[in-house]
Amino acid sequence: MPHEWETNAKGAPEKSGAFSFKAGDPPMAVLHLWPYRSLPRRGFVWFIGLTFALLSVPLIAVVGSPVLWGLLPFELAALGLMWWLLERSYRDAELIEELKLWSDRIELTRHEPRRAPQHWQANPYWVSVHLHPTGGPVENYVTLKGGDREVEIGAFLTPEERARLHGELQDHLRRLR
Repeated sequence: MPHEWETNAKGAPEKSGAFSFKAGDPPMAVLHLWPYRSLPRRGFVWFIGLTFALLSVPLIAVVGSPVLWGLLPFELAALGLMWWLLERSYRDAELIEELKLWSDRIELTRHEPRRAPQHWQANPYWVSVHLHPTGGPVENYVTLKGGDREVEIGAFLTPEERARLHGELQDHLRRLR
């Protein structure tokens, strides 16, 4: 699952389950979520290189003739368009959700490209984690409800990953209480 937990067990021993955090301390746990990328940057380089090689194969037959100069701009335009579209896909997938847990506060921040960050916070004692197997925009829709607002988390994950995330969030909130 494309996520990462960072914990900061300061104060009491880990086995006691108690935390001793005061104002200004870093969060006890931070969760970073991001969309899965099926084509990493290394794969992008290979894909562009192989695409260029395969597009160049038909040009071998016309090397040394004026036809080469008529076909070459179309090959380069196709390759440039492919490059631009993949780069656009990478920029659109720069979405990150960050959940921070303190003993007295929980914060969720969603960073999206070309948009202002969205923030939500509540008291973790009153926050509940809900898994909606059906009826949401996606299967196994996970929401956090605290105060007067309910927010989604991890909507870009697969249904199995969202179900696992639901369990992990419940465990972390249970430990906070």
